[in-house]
Amino acid sequence: MTRRLAALFVALLLGACTPLMVQQAGQPPLGFSGPRLERDAVVSFDGARLGLQEWDATGEPWAVIVGLHGMNDYSNAFHLAAPWWAAQGVTTYAYDQRGFGRSPGRGVWAGDELMEEDLRTVASLVRGKHPNALLVIAGESMGGAVAAEALASDRPPVADRLVLLSPAVWGWKEQPLPNRTLLWLAANFTASKVYTPPRWLTDKVSPTDNRDELIAMGRDPLMVWGSRSDTLYGLVTMMGRASDAVGKAQVPTIYLYGAHDQIIPKAAAVKAAAQLKPPQRSAWYAKGWHLLTRDHQGPVVWADILAFIRDPAGPLPSGAPPIPRRVPLEPRPDRRAAGCGPTVTGVEPAPPAAACDAAS
Repeated sequence: MTRRLAALFVALLLGACTPLMVQQAGQPPLGFSGPRLERDAVVSFDGARLGLQEWDATGEPWAVIVGLHGMNDYSNAFHLAAPWWAAQGVTTYAYDQRGFGRSPGRGVWAGDELMEEDLRTVASLVRGKHPNALLVIAGESMGGAVAAEALASDRPPVADRLVLLSPAVWGWKEQPLPNRTLLWLAANFTASKVYTPPRWLTDKVSPTDNRDELIAMGRDPLMVWGSRSDTLYGLVTMMGRASDAVGKAQVPTIYLYGAHDQIIPKAAAVKAAAQLKPPQRSAWYAKGWHLLTRDHQGPVVWADILAFIRDPAGPLPSGAPPIPRRVPLEPRPDRRAAGCGPTVTGVEPAPPAAACDAAS
């Protein structure tokens, strides 16, 4: 009888589950002439128009960067670094990934495969436009996860360098049990519900020490400040795959991480970075936060990335050391008050994904 009741309960539970929504590739319109770069958009492989920002070098660039933003952000993530790179002869193309910014399906998860196919498309278009320039893929947070997965796939996008800026690598295996349980329940029973981080938590957890940038982001209508629960579920799944993918790219790779990152926990970052194989490398910024190119010390990171592009094996101008193999726990009372205390791994975790996704 007990087994029958348990079976009935499980059947009812599964029957009540809400299907997870994931974007699908569109059908190219009649007469579609193929993917192309336009002034303010990328027309992708299926005809979808993805928002685009471009910062051009004077004259022909010696390198071009394809920039991928993080969760709930958009191409403007590179607005501080890209003009400086342009002055050094490097052109940057940053596009709004599906579900974000000006691109289709705002707020709805696009899924790993679709976002990776967009990256392949954009990288190919940029290579075609600049055949003699080094092509660099630079991904921040979720964008780093997309880049890591795509470069590790059996159809990697064309690239000469890979730059991972605090990539999102906090997957299911690294999530504390309460996070895993609550997110599974939320995604399966309230898939379309949008969760917004409470003020008391955002006051205690920050993606950067650059207050002016945070204020500007908060006022930007293209930013997203809440996420559907099924989108968060998709993000965590992607982060797990990205963690496994780090170190598998066949191009020179650098993994950058800040000691003050409050979004991606140190345990997850250290574990992922440990998979890098020489000549792949990493850099640990003692004054860095999550949004490394937008922190107060952002110019230090900009210069290091430029140096890596020029010579992947050369010294970094900052002298930043590699990401350590072990990071000692440094408890922060304010994060404990936010419900973000240490886990059994002994390394400080980031806040729950449902609360802090806007900066991931």
